[in-house]
Amino acid sequence: MITVDNISKTYGNRKVLDGLCFSAEGRKITYVFGTSGGGKSTMLKILIGATAPDSGEVRYGDLDITALRGRSLDPYRKRIGVLFQNNALLNSLTVAENIALPIREHTALDQNIVHIMVKMKLELVGLRDFEDLYPEQLSGGMQKRVALARALALDPEVVYFDEPTSGLDPIIASVITKLIKDLNRLLGITCIVVTHAVHEAMKIADKIILLYRGKVLAEGTPQEIRESADPLVQQFITGSPDGPISFHASSKDFRDDLLVG
Repeated sequence: MITVDNISKTYGNRKVLDGLCFSAEGRKITYVFGTSGGGKSTMLKILIGATAPDSGEVRYGDLDITALRGRSLDPYRKRIGVLFQNNALLNSLTVAENIALPIREHTALDQNIVHIMVKMKLELVGLRDFEDLYPEQLSGGMQKRVALARALALDPEVVYFDEPTSGLDPIIASVITKLIKDLNRLLGITCIVVTHAVHEAMKIADKIILLYRGKVLAEGTPQEIRESADPLVQQFITGSPDGPISFHASSKDFRDDLLVG
């Protein structure tokens, strides 16, 4: 469903993505992880149409989304959902109003129908009867689930997840991971998850893509990644401080990643 073909992106003197190529199959769960500075954030911005690459294509089926600009991206964006790392909920709106926002912006549905749809989305993420609360009244895990419900508001074909378990305790992180799996299996949603959470990826991914210095270092099923003979892959999935990726190089990459967003 999603094909990334020879994508490159440079900020200043730093090439963040360098001929990136991979595909994510429809109705499957694809996890993308890698070192800080490996290009994950920039890749995600390009996938959702927020940033244009310097070269290459991202195809959604037969549609080249990298050739689109401004309002011409709207039909594509209505078919995708995005769960942002910081949730991006509006604190001045209730839970129901946050979830209803994309429905009201992009459809002319009767308000009674919108209300029913909001309840359905909250039911999907296990937050029934929470619609009248405000985000600040919820825990971090609950806010994450509200943000997920909003990402599902327009019944997307694809949902992009940006570090969905970042900052959550292990139990809540497992809840979010299970939700991703359930949504994929029950609704057939294509899930593309950008994360550092190797353990969570290994549990539910159909495919794993490991980025390093703007390129695909390895890709395959969790079992294939575990069995990789590449010392870079093994160091990353085990989290070992000793290996070909040095602490100083990783720190520099992390600083550069912050500079380019």
